[in-house]
Amino acid sequence: MVRHLLPALCLALPLSCWSQTEAPMPAAAASEAAPETILLVGQRPGPGLWKVSKGDHVLWVFGMYAPLPEKMEWRSQQVEAIVAQSQEFLLPPGAHANIGFWRGLTLLPGLIGVKKNPDGATLRDILPADVYARWQPLKARYLGKDDGIERERPIFAAQTLYQAGLKQAGLTNSGAVRAKVDAIVRQHKVKTTETAIKLDIDNAARALSDFKKSALADTACFDKTLARLETDIEAMRVRANAWAKGDIAAIRQLSYPDQDSACDDAVLGADFVKNQPGWQNVKQRAQDAWLAAAERSIGSNDTSFAILGLAEILGPGGYLTALQARGYQVDSPE
Repeated sequence: MVRHLLPALCLALPLSCWSQTEAPMPAAAASEAAPETILLVGQRPGPGLWKVSKGDHVLWVFGMYAPLPEKMEWRSQQVEAIVAQSQEFLLPPGAHANIGFWRGLTLLPGLIGVKKNPDGATLRDILPADVYARWQPLKARYLGKDDGIERERPIFAAQTLYQAGLKQAGLTNSGAVRAKVDAIVRQHKVKTTETAIKLDIDNAARALSDFKKSALADTACFDKTLARLETDIEAMRVRANAWAKGDIAAIRQLSYPDQDSACDDAVLGADFVKNQPGWQNVKQRAQDAWLAAAERSIGSNDTSFAILGLAEILGPGGYLTALQARGYQVDSPE
């Protein structure tokens, strides 16, 4: 679920805009999931491919998803066959901080304490009392006696707790499926096209300093992450099984508390981001860049292949819906 908006600064800011995670769907309550769901293991194909076409030119899109069973092995003969005949592979949308390797090294001393709350505050100090009361039993269940996490910013503490909860449930956000796709692309020597945008930083040292001193409006991110672990673990298992079997309809039928948007907003609305002119409207710019690359690829190639998170495909304002509005035919997998 988590991506890092400032990898070059090593800030490890959790940003989920471009992660391959569940897409929030208006549907039945997550509590309808069957209790004690047994996770599918062994080799699984995942969903079929979306077909985007104009005339004889086709872009095939594979929907990535997480969390998935830790012991599941993915293999899709359909993906392997499509990649083998493709002339181009589009990487997923995203954003990369542009500061340079050597310049980034000079910032390393300033990274000490970057995950801590300003002025030595603890979670008890900055969270509403009812939210902190919900945190304590979940922390005890998933993290044990980790006193150090009490001084971390809520957005980082939430990320650590969520990953621990997934692990206990036999689920993982690891990129095993993505790594397998990349290996197939390399095997067939398919041209790979970067679609991510580059974010310029006027003054990386000042951005780092601003981040360490400023508070984040990340209580909503923390609260909704707790809600996921309180109410949604079994539904996560159902969705993981549905993806493994290629049952997109089942994924659509399960809603859940969406912490992703709240965590994104905590990062993108922070003062240190507002002070960077090149970091505005990141989500829209990332989508626009991917759509432009997709249109170029369809126009230039008989067959192209791309991967998107299901959130980008099925969620509100989906990427393929945007292509359909521009005159492309979009066919969903059966």
